[in-house]
Amino acid sequence: MISSDKKQSSLKPIDGHFSMVRNFYLADVITLMNGICGIQSILSSMRYLITNDVQDLYTAMLFMPCGMFFDFLDGRVARWRNNSSLLGQELDSLADLISFGMAPAALAFSVGMRTCLDTFALSYFVCCGIARLARYNATVALAPKDATGKVNYFEGTPIPTTLALVACIACFVRYDLYMDALPGSVIRLLDGWELHPFVLAYVLSGTLMISKTLHIPKP
Repeated sequence: MISSDKKQSSLKPIDGHFSMVRNFYLADVITLMNGICGIQSILSSMRYLITNDVQDLYTAMLFMPCGMFFDFLDGRVARWRNNSSLLGQELDSLADLISFGMAPAALAFSVGMRTCLDTFALSYFVCCGIARLARYNATVALAPKDATGKVNYFEGTPIPTTLALVACIACFVRYDLYMDALPGSVIRLLDGWELHPFVLAYVLSGTLMISKTLHIPKP
């Protein structure tokens, strides 16, 4: 067994305060742009809670497909420059969680899915996203790959598929079907326990993400 002192001595010394930033590849910078889009989306959803300006909702929704563009681009750039890294893999997962996990959940809360049961459903959705990305990082080294090193398929639906939920909410907002007018209104299960039916789509999306038997070919 290697002692902790030996482990520490084998680590590469860090030079300078911003050495990690200097070691970023171009693909890592693009990945961070994905994360920035997700953060801006969440903040726009939060801003709507203060302003009640529908443009803030549209801004929140627009940032998410922008994040998907950067998510699509970073992998291509990494393969093109042949300089992917474990750091880039972790950055990608964290950015995806923000843009396609937390941001859609924040949007759902902003448009009216705010009951206690709604928040439990949205928490389940985000936790499924966390579990799905963690499983991918833990198993990607063993996953079947093509000659370029690209994984052949995903286990469970990829987390960017949650943009389908965002597209549905965009339609709701376009036709003023949000807040008290959400489709299906609200279901009262027990005294004090209410649920908006559309939040079950988030539950389904999360469940499909963590499926191990569902294989989705990677484009």
